[in-house]
Amino acid sequence: MSATLPRAVHPAAWWGWALGLAVAVSTTTNPILLLLALAVAALVVAARRGSSPWARAFRLYLWLGLAIVVVRVVLHVLVGLKFGTIVVLELPEITLPAWAAGIQLGGTVYLEGLLAAALQGLRLAVMIACVGAANALANPKRLLRSLPAALHEIGSAVVVSVSVAPQLAESVQRVRRARQLRGDTSRGIRSVPAVALPVLEDTLERSLLLAAAMDSRGYGRTGDAPRGHRLATAGLTLGGLLASAVGIYGVLDATTPAVMGTPALLLGLGLSALGLWLGGRHVARSTYRPDPWRGAEWLTLGCGVVVAGVFVVLSRTVPDDLAMPLTPLAVPALPLAAVAGLLVAALPAVLTPEPPRPASRAPRRAAREEVEAGA
Repeated sequence: MSATLPRAVHPAAWWGWALGLAVAVSTTTNPILLLLALAVAALVVAARRGSSPWARAFRLYLWLGLAIVVVRVVLHVLVGLKFGTIVVLELPEITLPAWAAGIQLGGTVYLEGLLAAALQGLRLAVMIACVGAANALANPKRLLRSLPAALHEIGSAVVVSVSVAPQLAESVQRVRRARQLRGDTSRGIRSVPAVALPVLEDTLERSLLLAAAMDSRGYGRTGDAPRGHRLATAGLTLGGLLASAVGIYGVLDATTPAVMGTPALLLGLGLSALGLWLGGRHVARSTYRPDPWRGAEWLTLGCGVVVAGVFVVLSRTVPDDLAMPLTPLAVPALPLAAVAGLLVAALPAVLTPEPPRPASRAPRRAAREEVEAGA
């Protein structure tokens, strides 16, 4: 019965789910799969986001993704390398010197090249939407409490920086509401100059207040550690990060040797964990009411791992199913395994507890009215 009660899912589980979905998206240019992944992210956000300010920031990431797609297409038209057979637009081409080989300024725009540019922009946009979903679902302040003790200093700076985007969304709403109360109903591009400066000022002020509050509570403070201990911690952590980077590249790139894939990734994770454990031994801190890690968290993290694993395996076995056929241009395939992986990624929308809602003021207002009526 307690599993159905409203509670907040551990923020690390949401980040693990979102990163798994982003890894899956990075392996494909199939527009059907990219749009399905975007729909999965939007569905989970709509079903499980709370009422906090950062929960309303997902829309900003969607607009950012749309801008990325538009910019990518415009850059292809202006300076991109044109290829294909179906002519869309004929532009004059400017001849460039030999040292600028590979850059085509202007020229005939073909449908195949235009679609390739749009899909590359769409892939990046969906990956940004996955990060935005994690930012909308996970409380950054609660995530700081869950970080290892060795990352306490970095976590303080990360929380301040991550909270800028949600606070920016809240500041935009507050400034617009204040302008409407003053009778200013201008909208669109004309309202940008009047809104931009107050929004930036309010966002920076709230971030600085958060940083000051965290500093007053001891966040980012470290204890004394021997020099050899610090060098060992730094060496293990740096080596683990490098090995993890090589391993991630090897897992995502099917042309690399097998030793650069999963073995390097496991080695990097092991070295990083050892470095974090060693670095956290000299950091004394306590956590008030730590967030629980239960079945819902394992389910959320497992869904992200499953969708990432399915797409990585498909990229090594049937890479053509994850790509948009451009030469010749054809309808993209719809691999059922990839669709099943995305459906698994959507399970947290229905199988995780609902977030707690703010208490309604209606009962207290009714009680106050009864007291006043009785008086």
